[in-house]
Parts: sequence; structure tokens; C-alpha cells
Amino acid sequence: MKTLIKELPEMEKICAEKVRQLLKEKPGSVLALTAGRTTEGLYALLGDMCRRGELSFREAKIFAVTEYVGGEEADSCRSILKRQLIDHTDLPEGNFFVPREQEPEKYDGLIEAAGGIDLCILGIGINGHIGYNEPATAFDSLTHIQKLTDATHRQYSGGERHLTEYALTMGIKTIVSSREIFLLASGPEKADAVFKMIYGRTDSYIPAAFLQIPLEVTVCADPAAAAKL
Repeated sequence: MKTLIKELPEMEKICAEKVRQLLKEKPGSVLALTAGRTTEGLYALLGDMCRRGELSFREAKIFAVTEYVGGEEADSCRSILKRQLIDHTDLPEGNFFVPREQEPEKYDGLIEAAGGIDLCILGIGINGHIGYNEPATAFDSLTHIQKLTDATHRQYSGGERHLTEYALTMGIKTIVSSREIFLLASGPEKADAVFKMIYGRTDSYIPAAFLQIPLEVTVCADPAAAAKL
């Protein structure tokens, strides 16, 4: 696991350049993207780069890491990703995938059929969740329906997004099987989770600590999120 401590705008540039280089080398890359607050600026940057012709998603495939069960369409991860990124790129409509409540177990099959995830871009929850894999999620979990914890609801309270009681999420095994992972963390409220992710035991109490296992993981944290390192 590599750790970079940068201000958020610099993190966004580093991650955007990684995406640009990946799509240049492998136009048909498979990306797994989170719909968290921390990645909003990154997606705006990628959309701008696409409009300027600096990168293209024309042959790529994008898989959403999470989706809510029920709730308003405007609050769905699908809608968030479309507003923040998809609608500002040349990605074909049929190349954007979101897990479905009726058949979550088929999502991993779709990912496998696409060739596996080349790059997964994540945020981290204040309780150490990745995707919506809350504490006590098993390492060998695949895409599943997850009951969201009170801590996760508190994290988003007062914001624009209204969380539902349950969410669909790629499992931990799904995520750590990615060929490369970038995790962005910003703000003092993430400092404890970032510390436990990097130095904690790899058990289900802190799901993000399982990211110690894959070889190609880059954690980009701003100084506030890295304060306890």
C-alpha cells in the first residue's frame, strides 16, 4: 500500500492522470467508481478532460461500486454518477452498469465477463467502510445487499444525499480483486479511519484494512485525513 499526502485538488489531478494513462494504454479498461462526496471534484476534472479530447471513455466500461435499495431516483448512485461524470463523457450508455436489487449476485458475473476491474476508485467511511461494506462484512463477500449502520447515516446527515436503510455494494472480495485501487480521503473526520485502514489488523472490524492485502493500492489523503499517521 502506497500513501500520498496531498491537498484534495492535487489528489484529484494525480488520480485523473492515472485514469487518462490507463485509458490511453487500454481503451477498453474496466473502472469501478464510487459515488462519494470526495470524488466529485475528480469526476468534474475527468469530464473536462474528456471534453477537451485528452481522454476517451468510448471503449471503457464503468461499474458503480454501490447503489441504494429504494429511495428517490435523484439520490441514487446511478443518478449521482451520471450527473457528476457519465453525462460529461463519451461513454456509451450500454457500458455503464449498476448493481440490481433483484439479482445482486449476477453483478460479479458481469464484471468477470468484462475482464475484471482494472482500476477501482474508492472513498472511505468514518467507520472504515469501503463501498458500503460495513464493519463485520466478511472478506470473501461478493456483491450483496447491506444494512447501513447508524455511523454511516450520521456521516451523511445534513447533506444533500438521503440514505436508505439498505444499499447494494460490491463485496470486499470484489473490490480487492481489482488490478489497482485508488482510495481518496479528505477531512479530519476521516483521520481515525485512515489510520486504522493502514495500521489496523486485517479483520472485518475495519473493512478498509483489507486493502492492506492487494499489492497495487494507493491511498491519497489530505493533511487533515492523514493527521494520525
